[in-house]
Amino acid sequence: MKFPYQMLRDFVDTDLDAHQIGDLLTMAGFELEGIESNDECRVSTDESEPQTSDLGPRTSDFVLDIKVMANRGDGLSVLGLAREVLAKDAGSKPTELYQQAVKRFPESPTPTPPSFTNQNEGGASDLVTIQTPNCTRYACRLFKGDFGKPTPNWIKSRLAQAGMRPISLLVDLTNYVMLEVGQPLHAFDFNTLKGGKIVVRQAREGEKLTTLDGNEHELNPGQMMICDAERPVAAAGIMGGAETEVTGSTTTMLLESAHFVNTSVRKTRKQLGLNTDASYRFERSVDPDGVVAALNRFAMLLAEVDGGASAVPGLIDVYTTPPQPKPLILRMSRSDLLLGMHVEPSDAQRYLSALGFQVEGNGEPFQVTHPTWRIDIEREDDLIEEIGRVHGYDRIPECNPQGTTTQGGVFGLAGLVDRIKLSLLRSGFAQVINYSFETKDPLDDPWVEKFGPRNPTSPEMGMMRSSLYPGLAQAARRNGGRDLHLFEIGRVFGIAGGQIHERQAIALLSTGALVPEHWVKAAAPQADFFSLKGALEGAFSSVGLQLKMDQGHQDPRLHSTRQAAILSADGAVAGHFGQIHPMLAKECDLPEGTVLAHFFPELLIGAGKAEPKLKSISRNPAVRRDIAFLIGKDVPYSRVEESVAAACGEVLEKLWVFDVYEGKGVPEGQCSIAIALQLRKQGENFTDEEANRVRDLAVAALAPLGGSVRA
Repeated sequence: MKFPYQMLRDFVDTDLDAHQIGDLLTMAGFELEGIESNDECRVSTDESEPQTSDLGPRTSDFVLDIKVMANRGDGLSVLGLAREVLAKDAGSKPTELYQQAVKRFPESPTPTPPSFTNQNEGGASDLVTIQTPNCTRYACRLFKGDFGKPTPNWIKSRLAQAGMRPISLLVDLTNYVMLEVGQPLHAFDFNTLKGGKIVVRQAREGEKLTTLDGNEHELNPGQMMICDAERPVAAAGIMGGAETEVTGSTTTMLLESAHFVNTSVRKTRKQLGLNTDASYRFERSVDPDGVVAALNRFAMLLAEVDGGASAVPGLIDVYTTPPQPKPLILRMSRSDLLLGMHVEPSDAQRYLSALGFQVEGNGEPFQVTHPTWRIDIEREDDLIEEIGRVHGYDRIPECNPQGTTTQGGVFGLAGLVDRIKLSLLRSGFAQVINYSFETKDPLDDPWVEKFGPRNPTSPEMGMMRSSLYPGLAQAARRNGGRDLHLFEIGRVFGIAGGQIHERQAIALLSTGALVPEHWVKAAAPQADFFSLKGALEGAFSSVGLQLKMDQGHQDPRLHSTRQAAILSADGAVAGHFGQIHPMLAKECDLPEGTVLAHFFPELLIGAGKAEPKLKSISRNPAVRRDIAFLIGKDVPYSRVEESVAAACGEVLEKLWVFDVYEGKGVPEGQCSIAIALQLRKQGENFTDEEANRVRDLAVAALAPLGGSVRA
């Protein structure tokens, strides 16, 4: 919004110049777009008119261009910006004109003719009728006389500086009042109003309106119009009609001042394709309690031209929906917390009072009622924002950030699942995604009861899945059922112990060749229990876990002797993996060698290594010692590996199996296993004697397991 600096000085007595005022308003939240001299837009004045006033020479005036936020309609007036200056500048004082504006520009009591009854209680009158809730207040005054007199040059000059083209006395005065107090006015030629009535209503089907710009508009019932007894004469809050326009021959003028619901004005303005200074303000809301004040201010300005001869005493004011602001609680302790600085309660009370708020209390808490022109104030934090911007954001003390920050990246269960997914992809598995709805299936979870929605879309999708196996099996069948390695990550559902459970699961299906067919025709390795175990070990290792297995808890969907349970760190069963049961393989049309895995990653959270252990790479050579021993088939190899590693200590760099033998020379129920120990020391070489002693420790560790060195 553009306005002359001198207009602000009409309301505020301040020592600040135009540039300082611009800086002050910027710090108050009204950004200064620019300042220009008025010499380029001044209207020539009559030599007989004084070129100076008690406020200083007009020729040295400046024009400020202020950006006003959409929720601060009060800032679209010089009066509204004057409040900001008075609140922030402790040295400024309100002028007499400001005091008159605060008192709503009172006029001298005058007798009201019976034909022009004053309505202050919201009742109807013979002249004005409101038939729509989109108009909450409508006031008007009559003026009779000769309106052909010229507009005072000082008003024309200020309008030109603000970017408004001077037109005629009545139009110029309405524009000037709008610029001063933010309330749009509209003048009707009263003699052109049919029936001498004003009706505020929604347009009717088939009605038309020719606006002041000469364009005819087809109206629809959703648009609010100002009408006379027969037809629309103006688009409410937007633009008047050409048929009731005031002209040089107008002798009786009806001046309108009203309050319209902002959303209604915005909707109609967009539909009609119009954009005016009045609609710009109504869309951002004007002060409903300033409606009559704008009429009185117009009468004061017109009286300076004709001595008050044209003013008809009295006015009509139909106020159907007065605003009812509710007090808000303001705690200064909350203010200090949000602003990061202490503001004295007395200062906060002074700031809010200067902005027009009613403040009661001592600060713990205050009870604050916002003025009618500040509909953007809805809660306590809005009041604290007012205190902060008036006190000065630049006064917030500088300090280092305190508190906690949100951990970046993917972490927790989501991070664990992501890393497992990447490991499975690197192992050659392809991810599939299936629906959560299905029917009953032989591969359903045997430990929970399935359930479904009350209104299933179809019988084939009438149950919530309890396991990811059925979806993987269906995907495998659709893709030929051979040489496939699939996995899925998704949620499964079931009823256990009378409670509905939902949890995330990961499932794998692997069948057929592990590598594509090669031209050398070498036999490709096939998926089996051990290839699946290797993929799981890699996935668990990627998240810092060790795959722990147990054969005591079996899954009936898997082969009884070719399966293992997956254990969590605390020994709970987190899932199973193994070869599919032969009967289920036939029923599900899958190869008998198909291997499956299904586990719940949430049970693995927190079981990883706390910190990775790193050590320097040794420059010394490694030595190898081999051990061949007999041991019972019922002893898991994992126990052998753990015992040997514990006995050898840190010098054991690597341990692996290079031979397993059963047959001639090996007792029944036992097998021969050959393992290699790779030993290395940091900073020195192993001697044969030292390496042999480590080997002897490993042999001794096998004895408790029933192992004996093979002769």
